[in-house]
Amino acid sequence: MANILIVDDEPSVVLLLKFVMETINHKVLEAYNGEEAVRLMGIEPADPKAPLPDLVILDVMMPIMDGHTVCLKMKDNPRTQKIPVLIVSAKGDMRQIFQSVPTVNGFFSKPFDPKKLKEAVEQALNHK
Repeated sequence: MANILIVDDEPSVVLLLKFVMETINHKVLEAYNGEEAVRLMGIEPADPKAPLPDLVILDVMMPIMDGHTVCLKMKDNPRTQKIPVLIVSAKGDMRQIFQSVPTVNGFFSKPFDPKKLKEAVEQALNHK
């Protein structure tokens, strides 16, 4: 069982992702924007005691702080730079803007196939 942080500004998407992750026995943390995500991971403000997720499922287009900025902050933080990330976005193929983030393990367009997402989650967790 892994701890997975789901970050998306759409509550219905968070609920669906949470349901899919719980069906494969993972624990889920939720954040509804990037600022909340970096706070939960202890990046900003810095909190070396903040519990870290084993994987982040991250939307790209969100208010306050977008997913790309979250990935860059994770990459620059020694505590979070090795946490695998899966990108879930309604905005087509986002691979190009994430080229500088080696921990991005996959991309999914909304709506996504839950079976393929489960497979990608397991693969990312096994290669951590």
